[in-house]
Amino acid sequence: MKRAAAAAAAALATISPAVAQDLEPRSFSPVPVGVNFLAVGYGYSYGNVILDPSLPITGGEARLHSAFVAYLREIDLFGLSGKIDAVLPFVVHGKWRGEVSGVRDSTTRTGFGDPAVRLSVNFVGAPAMRLPEFTERKPRTVVGASLQVLAPLGTYEPERLINLGTNRWTFKPRIGVSQPVGRWILEAHATGWFFTNNPDADGATLQQDPMWATDAHVTRLFGRGIWASFDIGYILGGRASKDGVESAARQESARLGATLAIPVTSRHSVKLSYFSGVYAQLGSDFDNFVAAWQYRWGGGL
Repeated sequence: MKRAAAAAAAALATISPAVAQDLEPRSFSPVPVGVNFLAVGYGYSYGNVILDPSLPITGGEARLHSAFVAYLREIDLFGLSGKIDAVLPFVVHGKWRGEVSGVRDSTTRTGFGDPAVRLSVNFVGAPAMRLPEFTERKPRTVVGASLQVLAPLGTYEPERLINLGTNRWTFKPRIGVSQPVGRWILEAHATGWFFTNNPDADGATLQQDPMWATDAHVTRLFGRGIWASFDIGYILGGRASKDGVESAARQESARLGATLAIPVTSRHSVKLSYFSGVYAQLGSDFDNFVAAWQYRWGGGL
């Protein structure tokens, strides 16, 4: 039972209101230095929660209505184009249902998820540029890297199995490459998830091995700032232990999705994303819809 509890705690720890999902196209696309972006958005997630079969919890499912606010600024990192961004997620209403020892039960949660801060740099193909010279830039291969840190500041109650915060630090290094081909952009990213211990997971210490993720994107540019992408991602790993008792299960999942960005004015735009789980061995097997409004300013715009 301890092995199953460890797997359940680790799997549920990934069910957070991180509506700024990892299948993120054009994440290393350069913009002029000094440009700022402010985004607010809504996310709706629904689907199955797959737990260890040895637990007395079956038929798990969840529906989450989330909101987020995010800020990004393009910066000059020693002559290279870089970005710093932050996102704060909030679950307006989340409901989980399932059968516990054959009895149908449900619970709800409202609160903050873990906030995240990220630093990105393009070290090949995208030097830092101000707006006048950026307008003359020709598309080229870009290679970049980033480090995102999630702080344990989300809503968390240690006696509960389902929480919106994780009560631990998470570090996510990522590397990616972007290749323009006419009006198309081909991208691929590799990401690692590294976790510190959660010292108070229902009175025990939760440890979790790293998770590894890859994703790829095919983006079509339509002109006037409109673009759309097809997205695919795969995650593996994350075997957990609770007080040193290791789970027999690890997480594995695959997702498909699409993203559409539409400018409304020169400073305002709308971004719509839909992602669907096509396979999940443990944890959340969700469909996700995200709608965001974005405003940009600065950098000579």
